[in-house]
Amino acid sequence: MLLPKGGVTWKSAKARLPPWRAVLVLLTRTRFLVSVALTGLVVLLWRGVSSSASQMQSFYCYGSSKSPMEMSINEMVEWNAHLQTPVVFNHHEPYEVNSTSISTVDLNPIKSTPQAVPNGERVLILTPMRDAAPFIQRYFDLLYKITYPHDLIDLAFLVGDCKDDTLAVLSSELKRVQDQVEEKVAFRSATIIQKDFGADVEMNVEDRHSFAAQGPRRKSIGRARNYLLYSAMKPEHSWVYWRDIDIFDSPDTILEDFMAHDKDVLVPRLIVADIWFHRYKDGVDVEGRFDYNSWIESDKGRRLRQNLDPDTVLAEGYKEYDTGRTYMVSMGDWRKNKDEEIELDGIGGVNILVKADVHRSGINFPAYAFENQAETEGFARMAKRAKYGVYGLPNYVVWHIDTDEKPGNLGDRKAY
Repeated sequence: MLLPKGGVTWKSAKARLPPWRAVLVLLTRTRFLVSVALTGLVVLLWRGVSSSASQMQSFYCYGSSKSPMEMSINEMVEWNAHLQTPVVFNHHEPYEVNSTSISTVDLNPIKSTPQAVPNGERVLILTPMRDAAPFIQRYFDLLYKITYPHDLIDLAFLVGDCKDDTLAVLSSELKRVQDQVEEKVAFRSATIIQKDFGADVEMNVEDRHSFAAQGPRRKSIGRARNYLLYSAMKPEHSWVYWRDIDIFDSPDTILEDFMAHDKDVLVPRLIVADIWFHRYKDGVDVEGRFDYNSWIESDKGRRLRQNLDPDTVLAEGYKEYDTGRTYMVSMGDWRKNKDEEIELDGIGGVNILVKADVHRSGINFPAYAFENQAETEGFARMAKRAKYGVYGLPNYVVWHIDTDEKPGNLGDRKAY
């Protein structure tokens, strides 16, 4: 077979091939296949991008990129802020606790109100004792006549550092009263607490009323009061009535009278009676003035305290410290309105009625110098610092057993 002149070319060869063979040869060429593949890939990618963009306009994800277990409370709240969370109310049955070692105390119903008797409010009467045997019978004779319902009254006594027969006499008198078969005589309960504090101040007038003894003595009494308070007060008590052992006379209605002075149940206050005592001279009853611990602060007293060591306890009623304070004993007249009130900055401890919540709030009798006062005067300072009201009744008289005062305590100053 003769070849064309000039050799064989694609053009000449194609001219000789049948048409379908030419197409087949074209489709099987490498460059053609690569071009087709690349074109298809570009088309697919374009369609994918276009489809995703359109779908993202209709659908999107909302929320934190963190796992819910890793999210903070604020992030969780922000994440769910747009949601309407379904709420399922599952009303559980009461949970019953069957354990003899678990108890509950609800102080919410415990109130101190002027209507104490109708409301059945419980009263705790507290009396610290040291070498008190001679006064105990008189004490119970007066307590016996208190008109506040005895079944709402609990008694508690602290006996400590005694050299006489206080414990035996107290136990005997308590038994006498509590064994009374007459209705409304016996008290709801009685508790005797024994605690010695190592008090070394003698109980004679010269020693216990001397100026040098006042700081240690008042601190020791404050400690005794606190031990008595925290050992005896129960959740059900609405009132705490501090009553000294050596009261000679007092109104039978003293609890109701004092409770009636409540002005604001939200602002508990301390109501104090001026403590005087009967003194007879030549057969005539002389109104002795005894208690210098109930007073109103003065500018002179404030200036004095600024120069005192913080650990110094001011003993009121002594010439060593001229405070210029006004004593409540200088104001009272038992013939005038017994309900007249004055605000006080210091109080004595012979007769005090306190709302129990005042003590529950941490107001006690400091056995240290608190604003240069201790025991009952420190108690008044602490109560006022806590915004409680401290008041006195200058015309409501509680009579103290006659006692000799150490002469010259006030120097040339007069208490009244």
